[in-house]
Amino acid sequence: MNPELLASTVLNPAVLFFFLGILAVLTRSDLEIPQSISKLMSLYLLLAIGFKGGVELSHSNLGSEIALTLLAAVMMSALVPVYTFFVLRRMVPVHDAAAIAATYGSISAVTFITAVGFLQALDVSSSGYLVAAMALMESPAIITGLVLYRFFAADPEGAEDFSWPRILREACVNGSVFLILGSLVIGLVTTDAHARGLAPFTEDLFKGVLTLFLLDMGLIAGRRLAALREAGSRLILFALLVPLVNAALGITLTVVLGLGVGDALLFTVLCASASYIAVPAAMHLSIPQANASLYVTLSLAVTFPFNIVVGLPLYLAVLRWVHA
Repeated sequence: MNPELLASTVLNPAVLFFFLGILAVLTRSDLEIPQSISKLMSLYLLLAIGFKGGVELSHSNLGSEIALTLLAAVMMSALVPVYTFFVLRRMVPVHDAAAIAATYGSISAVTFITAVGFLQALDVSSSGYLVAAMALMESPAIITGLVLYRFFAADPEGAEDFSWPRILREACVNGSVFLILGSLVIGLVTTDAHARGLAPFTEDLFKGVLTLFLLDMGLIAGRRLAALREAGSRLILFALLVPLVNAALGITLTVVLGLGVGDALLFTVLCASASYIAVPAAMHLSIPQANASLYVTLSLAVTFPFNIVVGLPLYLAVLRWVHA
């Protein structure tokens, strides 16, 4: 891996602000971002990335390559929970294994958005249609995790209250999924003149809001560090190795699909990331006995920083080597 590429990632202001948030917690600073502001930033980032993706998608030829890429993304989201579930069953109870497996089958929108900023900083082009892949990869992982839990749990808690229509609705119209898909469609039908009018909002503010949001993510991750003791060394190792395995699978698929370097990196990041928003919300509703401090902490405090500091430059270096 190119040391200069790694340095450019670690010294990226957005990444440095993430670690500043962790440092604030470790030093017991009273630095805090109000929850309402944090939610507003999340909504803005999802809206901006979805809208820009829709605008770019409107200028693309919707051919077989895009359809196959979206199909491959959904396939990864459905299959990753299966193999991770059987690995996790050796470490944790079935309900925790199902929740963690669903977490790693789904995606992190913030990791994806950080990857978009990473490519922009390096002036590497990418296509907008992968925003659709990001939205499509949320629900299959949730559904697969619930199927595994229902099949392997000896006596699933809350079986009498279980409702597949309710679970499917929660998986498909989750707020983040709904906003990203809605923004994508709006960007798709928006005229170029209207898109240029929104550019100061959707493009010029993007990096600044992302930087402030990563500061907030650092504060949240810092507060979760204590829960790593409960996770144990085997689960921490799992949270570091699984992104690498999924990234390798993702890179292989990008070669088969013939994606360019920029699109290949975004696809790989989607495969390697883990959810800490949509899946925890669904698991809290569907598998309440699953330990949230495990699946949220592993994805947010271990996999997320690993991906943005080590993963992004590593995956890009491998993709450049493969394409060379």
